[in-house]
Amino acid sequence: MVTSAAYAVCLRIAREHYENFPVASRLLPRAMRPHIAAVYAFARIADDFADEGSRPAPERLALLDDWGSRLHASGSRKADRETGDTADAVFIALGDTIQRCGLRVELFDDLLSAFRQDVLVKRYRTWDDVLDYCRRSANPVGRLVLNIAGYRSADLEASSDAVCTALQLTNFWQDFARDWADGRLYMPADIAAAHRATEDQLARGRISIEWQRALADVASRTRALFDRGRAVADGVRGRLRWELRATWIGGVRILERIEHGGFDVFQDRPALGWRDAGAIAWRAWRWPRSTGRP
Repeated sequence: MVTSAAYAVCLRIAREHYENFPVASRLLPRAMRPHIAAVYAFARIADDFADEGSRPAPERLALLDDWGSRLHASGSRKADRETGDTADAVFIALGDTIQRCGLRVELFDDLLSAFRQDVLVKRYRTWDDVLDYCRRSANPVGRLVLNIAGYRSADLEASSDAVCTALQLTNFWQDFARDWADGRLYMPADIAAAHRATEDQLARGRISIEWQRALADVASRTRALFDRGRAVADGVRGRLRWELRATWIGGVRILERIEHGGFDVFQDRPALGWRDAGAIAWRAWRWPRSTGRP
C-alpha cells in the first residue's frame, strides 16, 4: 500500500506539469506508467532545484547533492513505512522502479550532473560542449524509457540518444528568448561567431539576420539528429511505438514552426496545443519505415 501511494504521488507530479511531450501518457503501456512517473518526478524536482533562482547557487548545489545521496540510498529505503513527504514518496517509488526494471543508477547520476551544470554554466563554447550537456540531461531519459520497457539494445539506445538530443536542442531554440532573459545561452559561441552574431544584438530584444543565420545553422544540425534517431520508433513494439512516433513528430513540428517563423522567438514562442493532436495522430498513423520524414 505504501508503495502504491508513493507511485500515486509521482503520477500526480507528472500530470501537474506542462511539457511539450506528455509524460506517462495513455499511449504508454499501463505497466510502464508508474515507473516513468517515478523517473519523471525525480528529474522534475531536481530540475526545479537547479532553476530556483531565488536561492543562491551554493544552496541549489547542496539540494542537488542531497538529492543524489537520497538516490543512492533509495535501494535500501523500506517501502513498508509511511512516505512522510513528497521526497520520501519519490524515492520509495524510484527505488522500487530501479529494482524491478534493473535500471542503472549511473543514468540518474548523469541527470544530476547536468542539473548541477545548469547552476554553474551559462555559456557554451562549442557544439560538442552543448552535445555533452545533452548527453547527460536528455539522453538518460530515453535510455531509461527503453529499459523500463524491457529493451537492452545498443542500436536502439544510439537512436534514442539522437532523438533525445534533438528534442533537448529543439527546446533550447524554442526557449531561446526566455533563456537569454535568464542570463543563459545554449548557442555555442563558435557558431555564433561564425555568423557574426553578438550578444549586443540580442540586447535589442529581437533576432537579427546574424542570429537568424546562427539559429538556422543549429536547427539544421538538430534536424539531422532527428533523422538519425528516427529508427527508435521502428525498433519497439506496441503502444510504446506510437508514443515514440508522436514524440518524434511533435519535436519536429516545433522545430518546423521555429524555422517557419524566421527564428524570431522573441516575438513568438512556438508550442504545441490541442489543435496539433489530430495532425500528430495522422502523421503517426501514416509513418513510413524509411529514412525519410513522415
